[in-house]
Amino acid sequence: MLRISELKLPLDHDAGALPAAIAARLGVTEAEITTWSVWKRAHDARRKSAILKVYIVDVEVRNEDTVRARVADDPHIRLTPDTSYRHVAKAPPPGRLRPVVIGAGPCGLFAGLILAEMGFRPIILDRGKVVRERTKDTWGLWRRSELNPESNVQYGEGGAGTFSDGKLYSQIKDPRFLGRKVLTEFVAAGAPPEILTEAHPHIGTFRLVTMVESLRAKIEALGGEYRFQHRVTDFEFDRGPDGGRRLRGLHLHKGEFLEADHVVLAIGHSSRDTFQALYDQGVHLEAKPFSIGFRIEHPQSWIDQAMFGPCAGHPDLGAAAYSLSHPCANGRTVYSFCMCPGGTVVAAASEPGRLVTNGMSQYSRNERNANAGFVVGISPADYPSDHPLAGIELQRDLEARAFVAGGQDYFAPGQRLADFMAGQASADLGPVTPSYRPGVRPTDLAPLMPDYVIEAMREALPVFGRKIPRYDDPDALLTGVETRTSSPVRITRGADLQSLNVRGLYPAGEGAGYAGGIFSAAVDGIKVAEAIARAMASDAVPA
Repeated sequence: MLRISELKLPLDHDAGALPAAIAARLGVTEAEITTWSVWKRAHDARRKSAILKVYIVDVEVRNEDTVRARVADDPHIRLTPDTSYRHVAKAPPPGRLRPVVIGAGPCGLFAGLILAEMGFRPIILDRGKVVRERTKDTWGLWRRSELNPESNVQYGEGGAGTFSDGKLYSQIKDPRFLGRKVLTEFVAAGAPPEILTEAHPHIGTFRLVTMVESLRAKIEALGGEYRFQHRVTDFEFDRGPDGGRRLRGLHLHKGEFLEADHVVLAIGHSSRDTFQALYDQGVHLEAKPFSIGFRIEHPQSWIDQAMFGPCAGHPDLGAAAYSLSHPCANGRTVYSFCMCPGGTVVAAASEPGRLVTNGMSQYSRNERNANAGFVVGISPADYPSDHPLAGIELQRDLEARAFVAGGQDYFAPGQRLADFMAGQASADLGPVTPSYRPGVRPTDLAPLMPDYVIEAMREALPVFGRKIPRYDDPDALLTGVETRTSSPVRITRGADLQSLNVRGLYPAGEGAGYAGGIFSAAVDGIKVAEAIARAMASDAVPA
């Protein structure tokens, strides 16, 4: 089978145009094509008056060897790679401890799934609740300003990605096509089949809820076990024959002790108490860079018009997304983060007395506003100390400032762009209706961030306005604060994916500093599950 990339056709091409283009590229007649299917589909909107659809297709053709020889110099025609997933090990007979996964977000979910498929019967712990109960608690914050510190946007089944745009793509290198395994499992769990072919697939919150439930049922049917509202408070270690430390078990908040010697640490980027427990136990971790800033909102119609011109509103294009970046004179980089077309800004706090925002979209992406993180990259040199957890200290400080600025009831502080640029507090929020709930109060956002962040933002906004007309419109709305862009900590691991100084502990996913978003976290979960499976299968082989 051959894979053809960069097949470009007009936005409104008819059904017969694609097989005709395939035949023309291969230099064959359509009758010589036995089968074909779309692998990926995207659009090229660089010329707004002539937007193109761009395809990657897989084709079976008669006399393939002859055709391959004829197109050998075409860099866009290659053999179709094998993207099927194969398990790396099989569980040994029962008799040893079961592997444990801490965290039921995307990383933990796929680590648990892969271990279950290989027969290892994992135990999956999560401090939060099942996804539907967690959703009710999250709405309690959004509607009534009632925060449940153990069940919210950050904690519970599905992880933080449940309340997001549900993006399912990444820039990670994936030579084994583990991402295809992720997408295939999502479709089997109820995701739209189009996520297999869209270049930038997304799911949206409501669909993620039912998919997470379906995947949980599959894991349980394979022998896995979930234990919700089980928070890990401490770790127990001993010394192995080589003198190195090794994991022996987990202490839980209700006083239980769970013996375990192979644990996936898929805790997510907001498990600050767990980071502290790991540090207190001497597990090697380090501060890492992340980004801070605000959320910016525009009417989605402005973004559609700016990105698609006369084709705005075309049903095949949907709501327009964007990605922006600007290196500033002060050495900082300002960029858009987690852009949510047709979405909402959401309250994402997990600690009382602190306020943080995030973005979310449904599959339809049909809400009034577009929103994105408008953030500035920072590094450990910017943190208040050289302590490995100093990034968390900075996050907490910024989130506490935002809580006070919003009125100390989980209303968010907001500001019109014109007032932000002028350095004055907003008296009102203008015509762009904020989507954040429970509500937004106008104020001055500048005191919530370090001066170098505000300086960089004010430089970048006119630049972004030249790239996307009306991006720097005076009535665009900023809402604060965005501080959970990624983990401020990396729990370091070696080539075997185990902690550098504790055998049996496998840091994984976004919280450990090895992923960013649903897709890459799920892929990392697969890799770590495979590492555990190999280790446990090897340990079971008689010497």
